[in-house]
Amino acid sequence: MSNRHIFVWLLCGFLLFVGWMACVPHERSAWVLENALVFLTLPVLVFTRRWFVFSNEAYLLIFAFLSLHELGSHYTYSLVPYESALGKLFGFSLNQWMGWERNQFDRLVHLAYGLLLTIPLFDFCRRVVGLARAWAYVFSCAIIMATSMLYELIEWIAAVWFGGDLGQAFLGTQGDIWDAQKDMALATVGAVLAVTVHAFLKRRSTGVDAGTPSL
Repeated sequence: MSNRHIFVWLLCGFLLFVGWMACVPHERSAWVLENALVFLTLPVLVFTRRWFVFSNEAYLLIFAFLSLHELGSHYTYSLVPYESALGKLFGFSLNQWMGWERNQFDRLVHLAYGLLLTIPLFDFCRRVVGLARAWAYVFSCAIIMATSMLYELIEWIAAVWFGGDLGQAFLGTQGDIWDAQKDMALATVGAVLAVTVHAFLKRRSTGVDAGTPSL
């Protein structure tokens, strides 16, 4: 299957998922606010294909992250019912087993931000910017760290601007004064894990990176 067909299938599948998640979200205004960046990202991915095409694997990672975000925005991150879902499926309480007292879905998505989006950034740094492999790893991690910090600033500004329950729902600290720092740290951990695994797999691979659309 060609890169174009895979992209179209992923995009259509994601749009269907967005439509499903848009049906009766927990808080409509929070859902709209959470999806502002998604509504900007999708047109960028479509229109920039004229001059840059990500690899199939990179598109899969991007849409996997966006899907996690959609799930979080449907419930608002602090209310994603993973505990009840695990209880019904497996009779298992993850929070109790780990000793957690808060909903950790937002932590998962911040980890996934680094884990899933670092390699698409690496792909871009290699094939468009023309960086050597080692520098592409460094810069892709740095971009994840910088954008993670930027998002925390956006959350803070939005929470102050909108205030009330909407601001708190978007901020999603759940009473943790170190929430922003932990979120940025998890994104960084995810990025480092992604490049470590990618570098290990590349060393084991016999393929040669010749600038083609593959990771």
